[in-house]
Amino acid sequence: MTQHKVALVKYEKPLESVARAVELCGGLERIPAGAKVFIKPNIVFWTRQVPFPKWGTITTSRVIEDMVRLLKDHGAGQITIGEGMVLGKADDKQTAPHAFETLGYNKLKQRYGVQVIDAFQRPFEEVDLGDGMALSFNQDILQSDFVVDVPVMKTHAQTVVSLALKNLKGMIDVKSRKRCHSADPERNLFHWLARLADRLPPVLAVLDGIFTSEYGPAFDGIMHRSNLLVASWDLLSADLVGSNLLGQDPAQVPYLALAAQRRGRPLDLSDVEVLGERVEDLARPHAWSFAYTEDGSLPLPMANKGIKGISYYKYDTSLCTYCSSMNGVVLQAVASAWRGEPWEDVEVLTGKMMQPSGRAKKTILMGKCMYQAHKDNPAIQEMIPIKGCPPQPEQVLKALHQAGIMTDPAFFANLEAMPGFFMRRYKDKPEFDESLFRVE
Repeated sequence: MTQHKVALVKYEKPLESVARAVELCGGLERIPAGAKVFIKPNIVFWTRQVPFPKWGTITTSRVIEDMVRLLKDHGAGQITIGEGMVLGKADDKQTAPHAFETLGYNKLKQRYGVQVIDAFQRPFEEVDLGDGMALSFNQDILQSDFVVDVPVMKTHAQTVVSLALKNLKGMIDVKSRKRCHSADPERNLFHWLARLADRLPPVLAVLDGIFTSEYGPAFDGIMHRSNLLVASWDLLSADLVGSNLLGQDPAQVPYLALAAQRRGRPLDLSDVEVLGERVEDLARPHAWSFAYTEDGSLPLPMANKGIKGISYYKYDTSLCTYCSSMNGVVLQAVASAWRGEPWEDVEVLTGKMMQPSGRAKKTILMGKCMYQAHKDNPAIQEMIPIKGCPPQPEQVLKALHQAGIMTDPAFFANLEAMPGFFMRRYKDKPEFDESLFRVE
């Protein structure tokens, strides 16, 4: 049986720790002099309004700079750092440059000659993934000779974990991202994710676990200083080790199970040689799914608060990134609006698969997909549509008020400032070091 090498090391020193991880998993010898290398960091969200919550959400600049230095010292040719981050508006051309500048990528450009790109400002190319499945990928990553995939190690509310394989979703266009969140059970999110790396150049996965996230992928998770690095020239093997480190059995991570099945691989690490530290010594349970009532009709904290008269059903895999970025805010706004009197049998439907109960007096259809699915559904007594894609804050506020849920407009007035609220919990904790997100 082929043994796939995976390095597991503790992050201890700049450059040295990343260099050791890369060396243990096979080094950079397979990259010839002058080769074009694409580095894919993980920048899920960004805001220009507050110092952004970087820990456990965004790849550290420390690891990105270390990889650039290793590649330049090795003799690599053009190095490109690129990301297609989640943006609330399609015409936003300011947020990505602000992120790149703040994270120090422009200094890397000046110092090492790397190229820094916003994937959404570059061409995309449709790629056949087999079985009639196709997605449009950024051309820069497709035309590179090698890829260095540098995700954050985190759990994920829809996919259990988010590691190297899922990080590649940031290289497809918006239309393709929405396609991944299909209502088709045969081609759902997990099936698309399992194929993301199939047509890409060779990938070196370097999992950044200096900070890890529980209840990820966004800023409302619980962040940990874990000081872990995982590296492998076999992307799936890196993810299997990463999943175990997060306390999640890969057999219970649907897209990893599908990816392993497609490759004829076991999920128990029996064909993986872990070099450096031992997984069992460093594994730490990270929860991934927020608790809901048994019937999935309401988040458990809201039910425990005594909230009645509303069913806000648990999200499914058809809820795309652009609606999900609004979902948590809406739940918080609803919970804050509770004054002890039951609302008038309101239900909120999200994603593409949910069906109206036929019992609710008012049905809020969250987003264009849900509206298109049920705009003519006779089971809805009073329809309150939110037609935006993604839903805009003012649309959501108006719909909630129409349903009798008098949420505070302040929740929606400046959503970009909200991450600062969650990051206060890490203030003055020395282990949450901002310098790891700068290039000096």
